[in-house]
Amino acid sequence: MIFSKRTIRSFVRRTGRLTSSQSKAFKELWAKLGIEHEIRLLDLDANFGRTAPIVLEIGFGNGESMVQMANEKPENNYLGIEVYEPGIGHCLIMARKLALKNLRIIAHDAIEVLEHQISLKSINRVNLYFPDPWPKKRHHKRRIIQPRFLKTIADRLKDNGTLNIATDWKNYAEHIEEIFSSVDYFICTERREHSGELLFDRPRTKFEQRGLKRGHRIWDWCFKKI
Repeated sequence: MIFSKRTIRSFVRRTGRLTSSQSKAFKELWAKLGIEHEIRLLDLDANFGRTAPIVLEIGFGNGESMVQMANEKPENNYLGIEVYEPGIGHCLIMARKLALKNLRIIAHDAIEVLEHQISLKSINRVNLYFPDPWPKKRHHKRRIIQPRFLKTIADRLKDNGTLNIATDWKNYAEHIEEIFSSVDYFICTERREHSGELLFDRPRTKFEQRGLKRGHRIWDWCFKKI
């Protein structure tokens, strides 16, 4: 993965050693389930071998929740973006166990993938679950949810498409609501604050479980493009 020289990124490139099983999954499955980053628009129907609603997940971690959704909703195509290679490897292993045909992965910076590869009005739904909260004030500029990012998402969502977000950090929840209040191309159709019992149209994630163990509250939103 080669990243361009954008000054501020919303992630830190975590290093981690691939297990032998993860390495094997990369070797055997990447040609089938992986999509390389290129500066050209994707033909997602061709990538998936069919026409179906596209659900894009940004920063899927180890992929467990995305794989579960892909397995439970085979009528959708799932495109995941992640930069953490062991997490991608884990996702590939699970996808192989379930023989998933409706899942593809891009191992690159999500902002660059959106800008370089995703066509306007091509995505039905975007999932952004438990993004890095960057809790220190001096790092708030690194938070992925910023006006420019929301405009990029809105441009690539189909009419009435949705952006689904979850976080377990109160300060980030406040930041999210402040940023959304400043834009006029999304409307909030669902907001839930809970302790893990009111999930909105998604499985529980590893990061959510970690937050709950720390006593954090959970915030879920669904924003519709208008």
